[in-house]
Amino acid sequence: MARSRLTPERESELYEAVLDLLREVGYDALTMDAVAARTHSSKATLYRQWGSKPELVAKAMRHNKPIKIAEIDTGSLRGDFHAMMELTDDCQMEKDSALMRGVAHAVHTNPDLLQALRELLIEPEMSSLRDVLERAVARGEISADNPALKYVLHMIIGAFVVRPLIEDQPIDHAFITDYVNAVVLPSLGV
Repeated sequence: MARSRLTPERESELYEAVLDLLREVGYDALTMDAVAARTHSSKATLYRQWGSKPELVAKAMRHNKPIKIAEIDTGSLRGDFHAMMELTDDCQMEKDSALMRGVAHAVHTNPDLLQALRELLIEPEMSSLRDVLERAVARGEISADNPALKYVLHMIIGAFVVRPLIEDQPIDHAFITDYVNAVVLPSLGV
């Protein structure tokens, strides 16, 4: 990426516009022309700063998660999960769920998007979650050989993606708290 001359505020504005467009039209219909028009910038600037649409989308989604999960350490896994859930409000949870649904289909037909999401969003999130889980193992809350450890991120992302599909209900704190308490923590033996 070229060295950015954008202010942090302008960069945030651009990322928010990308996320809004992604929610509105989905990944396939999102164009650099539309981002340029929405943000009153040039397409050349967008390509110079981000290189490609997949990278811009992945970085916008990553920017939407300013606090690293690994920084949360309440002293218990249950406390850590509840603190993670408090990072966003119900409205943001629904927006995040809509984003995940919006890119879920696109990753199957766009390997560049999949690669960008893996590098810029999924791997950092998985690494942070691993740190949280490793602390829980070190505290003796979870057995190191618990087979559910490798599926925690799958369980959580699954809840965000399928609740609207199965129940036609939005993701909110009540649902995700109940889900973590009823599914995720018991699967880990907590």
